[in-house]
Amino acid sequence: MTLRPALKPHRPAARPAPRAHSGPTAGASGRAAAPKRRRRGTDRRPRFALGVTAAFFALLYLPIGVVILFSFNSQKSLTVFKDFSFRWYSAFFQDQALLDSLGMSLRVSLVAMAGSLILGVALALGLVRCRSRFGSLAGLIMLVPLITPEIVTGVAAMMLFKGMGITLSTGTVMLAEITFSISYVTVILRSRIAALNPEVEEAAMDLGATRWQALRLVTLPALLPSILASAVLVFALVFDDFVLAYFTTGVDPQPLSVRIYSAIRFGVQPTINAVGTLMLAGSIGLIALALFIPRLFGRRGGLDLLSGK
Repeated sequence: MTLRPALKPHRPAARPAPRAHSGPTAGASGRAAAPKRRRRGTDRRPRFALGVTAAFFALLYLPIGVVILFSFNSQKSLTVFKDFSFRWYSAFFQDQALLDSLGMSLRVSLVAMAGSLILGVALALGLVRCRSRFGSLAGLIMLVPLITPEIVTGVAAMMLFKGMGITLSTGTVMLAEITFSISYVTVILRSRIAALNPEVEEAAMDLGATRWQALRLVTLPALLPSILASAVLVFALVFDDFVLAYFTTGVDPQPLSVRIYSAIRFGVQPTINAVGTLMLAGSIGLIALALFIPRLFGRRGGLDLLSGK
């Protein structure tokens, strides 16, 4: 018996891989082409957009920086800075008229904050829970004060008080500011109320709580971060408001913003720079507090909501 060797399958010979050109011309062109592709892509810096952004922030914040700088000037000059001093801050705290106006602005802001919160929370709950066409229409109407020019609102409020025979005073300023601030509170709270799970409130009522108790013990605590943020924001907006306060205020005392306007008509005094710096610092602090209040309760902060994170 003869044994035959096993036949091996025929495999085609592997072709040698083509050699890459390693010459100086090919290497240099390859290295030069890659940066060009990167520069033409999305990695290229938009120089024009950066320039426009820088010009915008310069025009916006340079005047504010000048006001802050000259509030610490030792001289009365508004063009030449000599030495660093707190002279004009001391003059502000010794001016009784400005202090009276500051006290009025604080009272108006506190009353407007409390009144707009009470009415705004109730209105937001009603708009979210209302299932009729009136609820949708009322929701659209609530956005009108946010887009209406404030001077129109101020003139309308003044004409209303004059037509009803009401003398312009601190009370008229408070009523006008409360009416204007309700929209801000309602818009902020509507989104938060809509995100709440209604089954939690229904479970509380199934356990024996009344509707008022479920609202007080379940819904309002869940809304507390948004309520506090709305309160701080309304306080800052009302304290800095000028147009509405100008048309609805009486003779004396006037809100601080109106008092400053009355003073600068006869020439800008360095004390006004100190007052403006203090108002700017207070407003920034209040707005920052409103943005970070939700973080204190373990929720997303205002900066995250604005940036979309």
